[in-house]
Amino acid sequence: MRINPSVALLHICAATALAAFPPAQNVTWKSANFKTVLTWGPAPTADYSYTVEFSQVGQDQKRNPHCIKTSQTQCDLSSSMSDLTACYTAYVVSEPPEGVPAEPMEYPFTRAPKFCPDQDTVILSPSFKLEVAPDQSTTTVHITDPLTAAFKDGQQLTIRDVFGEELEYKVTYWRNKSTGKKKATSRSNLLELKGLDRGQSYCFQLQALVRSREPHSQLGELSQTQCTPQRDPSLLDQYSVVVIAGAVLLPLLLVAGLIAVIVICCRRKKKQQRTEKAQAQNVL
Repeated sequence: MRINPSVALLHICAATALAAFPPAQNVTWKSANFKTVLTWGPAPTADYSYTVEFSQVGQDQKRNPHCIKTSQTQCDLSSSMSDLTACYTAYVVSEPPEGVPAEPMEYPFTRAPKFCPDQDTVILSPSFKLEVAPDQSTTTVHITDPLTAAFKDGQQLTIRDVFGEELEYKVTYWRNKSTGKKKATSRSNLLELKGLDRGQSYCFQLQALVRSREPHSQLGELSQTQCTPQRDPSLLDQYSVVVIAGAVLLPLLLVAGLIAVIVICCRRKKKQQRTEKAQAQNVL
């Protein structure tokens, strides 16, 4: 069997390139609130570098100017993903370092998984403040939309700017030191929770919720726990009006009953004394 010299040469070149320029490994997307970074390894030697090529699915490949012939093992592509509802592909190419002429050959590359920002980015936890009503039975949760790494017309976008009416907030709350938890959702940045036990401390955790995403990514990260202060409840908070009235009237009734018993006993004793005196006079 005769071997084609040109085919053999190609195989030799490919083997040489693979040995001189090892392909990137563990190419992974890391994205939170649309700050999207492509990462890989290992760190290159002085003999080769990495170049990132990316594209929106169905469009031509591009290169990020900060990720050409780099010795870094990551590339921030946040600003390159202007359409957050599109999906993107990326390649990490191993090639000669800066200043070394490139050969007319295809260098080893590793393809990254497809990435769709609006579906795959992690939504970080929101910040919030708690406001307890004067009657202590209602707590209002004031929620602040987290900022993202996305911009439009020079304006930094929040997650509400990106997801619009699809964005909800899930609130988990419980009475402090209690294991029973309740849940509520709000489509706005304000949520009133009524019917809470007055004077009791309640704890809250929040997370974003986007139901249009895949089930595994609908919920964002949980916030840190915040609790309302414990307050000394008034008598009316602890006991009903009937109980308080009973507690006040019972001693009065007992005193009145005791006085009535004493009066009755005194009258009976006096009556008995008069009877005995009358009987004594009749005998005489």
